[in-house]
Amino acid sequence: MRDAYHEELDSIGDGLVEMARLVGSAIGRATTAILDADLKLAESVIEADQKVDELQHDLEARAIALLARQQPVATDLRIVVTSLRMSADLERSGDLAQHVAKLARLRYPERGVPRDLHATILEMGQLAQRLMAKAAEVIVTKDVDLALQLEQDDDAMDLLHRTLFQHLMDDRWKHGIETAVDVTLLGRYYERFADHAVSVAKRVVYLVTGEHADEIQADLQPEIAPVQGVEGG
Repeated sequence: MRDAYHEELDSIGDGLVEMARLVGSAIGRATTAILDADLKLAESVIEADQKVDELQHDLEARAIALLARQQPVATDLRIVVTSLRMSADLERSGDLAQHVAKLARLRYPERGVPRDLHATILEMGQLAQRLMAKAAEVIVTKDVDLALQLEQDDDAMDLLHRTLFQHLMDDRWKHGIETAVDVTLLGRYYERFADHAVSVAKRVVYLVTGEHADEIQADLQPEIAPVQGVEGG
């Protein structure tokens, strides 16, 4: 019975990895769809989100069944509860990729992004995909150091997000209000996607250590060395 129990715990982890890989692929394909005005690709991303939703529902059902049957405690309980929270992060990430694809569909046959912003949006899409790939790796490896790196990696997304706003606020903006709204939404979708990838990684830190990532990072901050020649009074 215990072997079957731990196999079920492992299968929940496998489901999370599959969700992470699916949503990572989705944000990459949605980015291509919005930049290339590829309606077929956009439709495929929109339809594929159902698979992510189904995985989440299945994972939730299995996790709740484990809670009811096995009444796990300590580390096992932490695994089940944290997995439920990670699945919610990943499902929302899938929704955000779908939002990008829906915007591509809405603007078809026009491209949803002005040519002068293509490079920035492409970089945001690629970064979002890399962050989620790293989150999937963290789920598999339970590597706390790698998990803690994701928040630093997310700083690059925040910088790109600010870059978009600089373009929008520039007096030379010539693409109109509708496009400005589209670009604002896109920036938000990518920024939130990255936040969910970071959240997944942070939850793995808690799963492994029982401590929250913010607490561990605070402990790792270097102490300020006392100034020589100054005595405390």
